[in-house]
Amino acid sequence: MRLAYLLSQYPTVTHTFLLREIQALRDSGLDLHVISIRGSDRPDHQLSPQEREERGRTYVVLEAGLAPLIAAHLGALLRGPLLYLGGALYALRLAGLDLGKMFRNLMYFGEAVLVGAQTERLGASHIHSHFSSTVALLAARVFPLTFSATIHGSGEFVDAKGYYLPQKVAQASFLCAISKYSCSQLMSLSEPQHWDKLEVVRLGINPDVFRPRPHRDHPDCFEILTVGSLVAPKGYPILIAAFGQLVRQGRRSIRLRIVGDGPYRSSLEREIAEQGLGEHVRLEGACGQDSVLPFYRQADVFVMSSFAEGIPVALMEAMAMEIPCIATWITGIPELIRHGVDGWLVPPSDAASLAAAIREFVDDSELRRRLGKSARARVVEEFNLGRNVACLAEVFRRRLGA
Repeated sequence: MRLAYLLSQYPTVTHTFLLREIQALRDSGLDLHVISIRGSDRPDHQLSPQEREERGRTYVVLEAGLAPLIAAHLGALLRGPLLYLGGALYALRLAGLDLGKMFRNLMYFGEAVLVGAQTERLGASHIHSHFSSTVALLAARVFPLTFSATIHGSGEFVDAKGYYLPQKVAQASFLCAISKYSCSQLMSLSEPQHWDKLEVVRLGINPDVFRPRPHRDHPDCFEILTVGSLVAPKGYPILIAAFGQLVRQGRRSIRLRIVGDGPYRSSLEREIAEQGLGEHVRLEGACGQDSVLPFYRQADVFVMSSFAEGIPVALMEAMAMEIPCIATWITGIPELIRHGVDGWLVPPSDAASLAAAIREFVDDSELRRRLGKSARARVVEEFNLGRNVACLAEVFRRRLGA
């Protein structure tokens, strides 16, 4: 089976799980070709060998140049003028009377024609995208192609109409939700007649890569780790406030490491400085898989203070390494962490509850050990990359009749 895999940017440091999934799908026998709207988020010399290999075999839309773009549009117009013009009008109709959305949708349409032409050139007839792709929706209006998508949440659900989710559910061949929560949101946005298109296919990690690190009963400096982009939904000010409470209570031999980068870095730096936590909190910057592993190995607890998530891969990685985890009780996270069994769940936006949970973990070594071991077993059983990619490959074969 030959598939076009449509991504917004590839490879990226924040979505290494996509690289793992793509390679595992190829290993399962699928002939998979990646089309990315944008190229890698880093120059080639900063990529891992695997990322460089993927970069070399990926078709990048915004790097294709003007000549292929013009050729794709002329070819589509001459071959099917009604389909071409209908696709352009559909893009405008989706935008309603919003001039900004009209302009953006016409840009998507421009990309969609090039994506459709490249998909046909590859000999594929189906496009699968990760996250909610308007480009795939429009490509299927102009070309004799079908499309599907993996929906993560929760970003797509914040502005479901703006992402045209109802239209995508109606027109897609099928949609994969990474959690039951995401599946329920897609159901709420669509007619019951389309619910049989929805599949729950979880993400996963390789537990042979993320192996248990040594448990430390009484570390000289207790290491708290979080990994994720520095953006508003991650709730880092709540985590910093909770950490500040512990320091002011006399817990001085603790350190918070925040691995990731993003637009909120300067804001977090000010927050850390205002609370006098510069000695205890470190913003470590963005890290790829190879460079993030040492941070996991040093961690005594992993904390996620998010306001919105799908099911975070970073939590799976930490759990697989037997790092006890504290996370917010939101969206799909309770499908990964069972409170008191595989980790600890706290209310979002509640710095006091988060501080209390961290304090309990600092003081109770046996609790950390028990939850860490259960966490790894949970990931190995339910969020194993090999098993879940096999499920995804089976969905492709069953749904596409191959």
